[in-house]
Amino acid sequence: MSNPLVKTALRVFESRFTVDYPDQREALPDNYRGVHRLDMKTCISCSACAKICPNNTIDMVEVQTERGPKMMPQVNLERCLFCVLCEEVCPTKCLVLTKNNELEAFDRRELIKRPEELE
Repeated sequence: MSNPLVKTALRVFESRFTVDYPDQREALPDNYRGVHRLDMKTCISCSACAKICPNNTIDMVEVQTERGPKMMPQVNLERCLFCVLCEEVCPTKCLVLTKNNELEAFDRRELIKRPEELE
């Protein structure tokens, strides 16, 4: 049986278990679902995404566009299941889930993303 102090000293030279975030990031699988992205120019305000959402995560809110006011999806990431139903039902494919997995926030209200924040 070897000395515990020697074992501890040898562990210093072993490889790390974690990555140096944010300089290094974990590789995400191809089917990973992260934060939503919205193309406001192609959204037709059909609200299909809000109707299909099982958690009522998506609300339609009014946004001022070049052509006047328009209803667009606002996403509450705190309640989202990332089930991708909203992406599948979107007729213009303007709402998609990305590989962005950075969901940190100091206040829950920061997790409610207005349409302008989803671009």
